Amino acid sequence: MKMFVSQCKMELLRLVRNKRFYVMSLGFPILFYMIFSSTVGENAEVGGTVWKAYYLISMTAFGLINTSINSLAVKMSQERAQGLVRLLRITPLPPRAYIGAKILALSIVNLGVIVAMFATGFFVKGVSLAPMQWIGCGIWLWAGSLLFLALGSLIGSSRKAEIAQILGTVLQLGLSLTGGLWMPVQSMPDVMRELALWTPTFHFASGAWELLAGHAPGWGNALILAAYLLVFVIGSSYVHQKQEAV
Repeated sequence: MKMFVSQCKMELLRLVRNKRFYVMSLGFPILFYMIFSSTVGENAEVGGTVWKAYYLISMTAFGLINTSINSLAVKMSQERAQGLVRLLRITPLPPRAYIGAKILALSIVNLGVIVAMFATGFFVKGVSLAPMQWIGCGIWLWAGSLLFLALGSLIGSSRKAEIAQILGTVLQLGLSLTGGLWMPVQSMPDVMRELALWTPTFHFASGAWELLAGHAPGWGNALILAAYLLVFVIGSSYVHQKQEAV
């Protein structure tokens, strides 16, 4: 247990000291939020709530997806290519603990991303929500980010960091676009709207959008996210076990 805690601390310190992390996970989402939250009028109504609150959830989700997929996938793939994963096999630290430490560290970081984005919405854009709405949206997004951490772990099984980075970037941007994070699903063409309903990103953000509108997240959102999580966890576990056996 002590080794696991120490590994978590080390992973957390590496993330905090990484300047690229601040740019990708906080800089871009905050910048995009500041720009696009004013494009259609901050107080315009979308999905039963004001646009500046609606888009705050969208960009918070975008930041979490970026952190969960790219930060985890690229780092794991780089360390695998450098031989660090092979070196860990001769240490008392189990391979699962190595992956678990990374996921736990990123979960803590994701909580910081949520707080930073919500603080930007509150202090800079004047987003006003009830305390339970802030808490509910934060918990939903934090819990839902586990799905994308599992996806990041699956992508990180690649032995080439370049492939992991390209695949992670394509999935992150593609899922964000088709899932309605860049533009409201209501304004999409019919084909894209139907496609959005099958993406994990839409259901990830949709639960928080529902909370903004004063509704509880639908069971459909939770079930689809759980199904994706199960697929990614099983896929990641299978691939990593196969690689350990080689």
